[in-house]
Amino acid sequence: MSLLPFVTGYNEAGCDEAGRGCLAGPVVAASVILPKNFKNQWLNDSKKLNEKKRNELRLIVESEAVSWGVGFVSPEEIDKINILQASFLAMHRAIDKLKKKPSHLAIDGNRFKKYRNINHSCIVKGDGKYMNIAAASILAKTHRDEYMYKIHQTYPKYDWNKNKGYPTKTHRLAISSYGKTEYHRNSFKLLPDQYEIIFN
Repeated sequence: MSLLPFVTGYNEAGCDEAGRGCLAGPVVAASVILPKNFKNQWLNDSKKLNEKKRNELRLIVESEAVSWGVGFVSPEEIDKINILQASFLAMHRAIDKLKKKPSHLAIDGNRFKKYRNINHSCIVKGDGKYMNIAAASILAKTHRDEYMYKIHQTYPKYDWNKNKGYPTKTHRLAISSYGKTEYHRNSFKLLPDQYEIIFN
């Protein structure tokens, strides 16, 4: 099924986030305004694409978008304000970076904290319905993955180059064996009850 270009009209920014369910690393959001007649047969929800295709699409979106922005919220901030508020904050930071003010915001999901005086629409599974949200999904995912690759170099035992901070068996075994790092979210349940966590 081909995606619709936008919810309300041209100059609308699509917004999505990545990393909400992770045990480690930031939550990252992106906001994208696509040109009026933008078309790409591969553009879809980032979770449905392989890494190679996502990275190819990132280059296309970043070069062809009218404007785009990416926002990060750290594990420390997530622990302080909770993951839902952190997701909203990441989106707000991404919108802040747009060089052009959008006429409307198309948000992936069912909730959003209003951004200034700009109206918004929340669309559940919007990254599989609208091109601008799908484009934001690609940027949020690829920018976050890039960050997780970098911090993997410091802590290779946690396998972040593969699991990207998500709660895989390998990741949880590493937490159990080596303890948590400054990149882990203390407000999340890092280990199931049968594991004993080591605190550094």
